[in-house]
Amino acid sequence: MKKVEAIIKPFKLDDVREALSEIGITGMTVTEVKGFGRQKGHTELYRGAEYVVDFLPKMRLEVVVTDEQVERCVEAISSAARTGRIGDGKIFVADVDRVIRIRTGEEDEQAV
Repeated sequence: MKKVEAIIKPFKLDDVREALSEIGITGMTVTEVKGFGRQKGHTELYRGAEYVVDFLPKMRLEVVVTDEQVERCVEAISSAARTGRIGDGKIFVADVDRVIRIRTGEEDEQAV
């Protein structure tokens, strides 16, 4: 099993969720986060004062999938989140050793 974690632009969340749903992936965790990479930040004007916004709003999406689903999952996220502009985000794939569904006690692929 693998954990696929994606950092994407907030307005792309619905597109990514729909793309994952189309390939049969429905369970996911979404967190509002802030950060920056090459996109750095930008300046804004508030009540006549200019200030720098260093951390930009992003969404972190976490999905645990079977080994067979990983490539389709990554492709679905990548194509749905891509705008072609800086700051589109990143996808991380990591091994998952064990999953347990708390309610039933099911483990591993049955728990996903």
